[in-house]
Amino acid sequence: MLGAGKVYPVSEDEFIIDPFSMPTYWPRGYALDVGWKRTAALWGAHDRDDDIIYIYSEYYQGQQPPAVHAHAIKARGEHLIGAVDPASAGVSQVDGRSLITEYRKVGLKLFPANNKVTGQEGGIHAVYSRLTEGRLKIFRTCANLIKELRIYRRNERGKIVKENDHLCDALRYLCMTNMSHGQKMKSSEDEDDENVIQLSQRGRNRLTGY
Repeated sequence: MLGAGKVYPVSEDEFIIDPFSMPTYWPRGYALDVGWKRTAALWGAHDRDDDIIYIYSEYYQGQQPPAVHAHAIKARGEHLIGAVDPASAGVSQVDGRSLITEYRKVGLKLFPANNKVTGQEGGIHAVYSRLTEGRLKIFRTCANLIKELRIYRRNERGKIVKENDHLCDALRYLCMTNMSHGQKMKSSEDEDDENVIQLSQRGRNRLTGY
């Protein structure tokens, strides 16, 4: 089923952890992979003292306009900056508009991530290095990301299988930036984040509904 093998052959016990309340001074940011069939985002917090990135929240929805996605994304911290798939800066063949422009119009603060061929392999190396060195942790409430990681694989020619990998792409963007775009949480947003964690521990996220 996994073809030539998993991209990240690391035991889940090494990087999946229970949610916890993070310090407000840890910089936070997100990465966004956009599309009509599926739009996905991941939020990370960076413990710069120990150089550990914690993936603490995800968004995973399809077939909705940018305004709907943006509303859910801004609810996790309107001032936070996101690294977005650079393909979104291209002009759509359908309506002649770029997705990154549309998302900026509805209030998201975005910059294009590095997603060139060398950038993709560089991003995979960045993720793998962090996983093996214990410098990347994922809250177990990020169920869709964990599901994608389990089937993220290379084919017999060593090429990445581009299927069900939207959150894996977002994870690459975060690690490639090394969370350099991270922003501290504001007090009111930190209170909201605490509520999200408490509800996540009970099995339902207030913002995503799952």
